[in-house]
Amino acid sequence: MTYLRYVALGDSQTEGLGDGDDVTGHRGWADRLAEHLAAADPGLLYANLAVRGRQAAEIRAEQLPAALALRPDLVTVMAGMNDIIRPGFDAARVAGIVADMIDQLTASGAHVVTMTFPDIARIAPMARPLRPRLLDFNARIREAAARPGVTLLDTFPLDFTDARMWSADRLHASPAGHTRFAAAVAHALDLPGSDDTWMAPLTPLPAPGAWRAASAEVRWLAAFAGPWIGRRLRGRSSGDGRTAKRPLLTPVISGDQSMSGRSGSS
Repeated sequence: MTYLRYVALGDSQTEGLGDGDDVTGHRGWADRLAEHLAAADPGLLYANLAVRGRQAAEIRAEQLPAALALRPDLVTVMAGMNDIIRPGFDAARVAGIVADMIDQLTASGAHVVTMTFPDIARIAPMARPLRPRLLDFNARIREAAARPGVTLLDTFPLDFTDARMWSADRLHASPAGHTRFAAAVAHALDLPGSDDTWMAPLTPLPAPGAWRAASAEVRWLAAFAGPWIGRRLRGRSSGDGRTAKRPLLTPVISGDQSMSGRSGSS
């Protein structure tokens, strides 16, 4: 199938954090997917409405109306991780919000791609207590995606937990991770030029010693988990003051990093 109007909805992963920076811009898997689509049809128009820190209800309230107004024929929806990591998470409520977005988008004529989340306990061991929430949410997303006009990328059983796929913060994919994820979505959509080579396992890394592993966890807590907790206690979000990096449908230029670093304070 040929797609000519692609719109991406979501949070920091879809915005592209971990693949670029706030000065040069963030590329990310959605931009890379758009490049793949444009290679098949140079007439592709692409908008990325994702904003870091957004929870599912905020994505529906802020991004869905704009997406529907753009009349896309392809939409990617990644939402829920910012809900899972917060107190009071309700898997049924959040998955229901995602399902509602899927319903509205498919009713408009768009094909929708959504996804489950990988095993965060294998990415950040200290996040292991959140694993039951993740399993519950993923199961509900699989149900929501089992309808016409929807493609599901089920990342949980796939090899998306290797440390090389993630940035130092373990919250955002690395450039290699974003590249792999874009290839996985392209393959799920059976796009021209896509194949399953992205599934090839990486060369195994030597297991770190106990002392090195413990030291890494302490450094991660101090550098990344601590500041995140501090923002939550102050009622702040990394997305405060930010807007979408690519709010309008525009042509795709290969290697383009959409400027998002100047759209607000960090």
